[in-house]
Amino acid sequence: MNDALTISGLKKTYPDFVLDSISFSVPSGSIVGLIGENGAGKSTTISAALGLVQKESGSVSVLGKEELDNEIREQIGVVFDGNNFPENPSPRKISHVMRDIYRSWNDQTFLELLKKFSVPADKSVKQFSKGMKMKLAIAVALSHNSKLLILDEATSGLDPVVRDDILDLLLDFVQDEDHSILLSSHITSDLEKIADYIVFLHGGKVVFSKPKDELVEQYGIIKCGAAQFDALDKSDLIVYRKMDYEWQALVANRNKMQKKYPNALVVPASIDEIMLLYVKGEAA
Repeated sequence: MNDALTISGLKKTYPDFVLDSISFSVPSGSIVGLIGENGAGKSTTISAALGLVQKESGSVSVLGKEELDNEIREQIGVVFDGNNFPENPSPRKISHVMRDIYRSWNDQTFLELLKKFSVPADKSVKQFSKGMKMKLAIAVALSHNSKLLILDEATSGLDPVVRDDILDLLLDFVQDEDHSILLSSHITSDLEKIADYIVFLHGGKVVFSKPKDELVEQYGIIKCGAAQFDALDKSDLIVYRKMDYEWQALVANRNKMQKKYPNALVVPASIDEIMLLYVKGEAA
């Protein structure tokens, strides 16, 4: 099995939005970052992949199966943004409930993760901060022998120290190449740190699905004045945008462009900048 998750031609129509033929995969042993502005379709894609909303067309294969039966659901750990649990029970009591839900539930793993995350086992969830609730949700997702983690904005609203702890844990999770992660996030710096691939959604469509290293090591932005911009071969550009005092143009190979345009300023492009140029720029 080469892919932990394969989404092909996924379509879902709402009155004011269409998820239009979404296709991408999560290779086994990898972390795939799902990016896009609010309303781009990230959460809808995840919900459709998990069978939480009914798709109109397309196919979803999870861990080699298109049918999300109980055996497959046992192997998927899911964390949504916000509180995933009732407010009154403590994590220890939640653990007792999880034993009845997951045949593979591991109390010891769960309690060890709580300790690692500094989450008190016997306080009620309503006393927890947002960060503690998120760490609790991730601990649950990692305590029933999950092979695929699907995290929707799981690091949003967390302080940098907590985020860093969680990112390190996610990196550890995929080390054996039998575990995989789909991580939707607005915090693209997190994805630059841990993702192997980036899938960019915009307006309900996949703009690109590329290896992260290709984006951060090869892509670049040409920054120049009007006269220089007019002289550029537009076939070299992906998208471009006029700013107050300069033009910015996204290119796929910044080293090649620097040699071709030695008088132009060609700088590395962050994932944030790539996304912004695609959303606000014009196609070349």
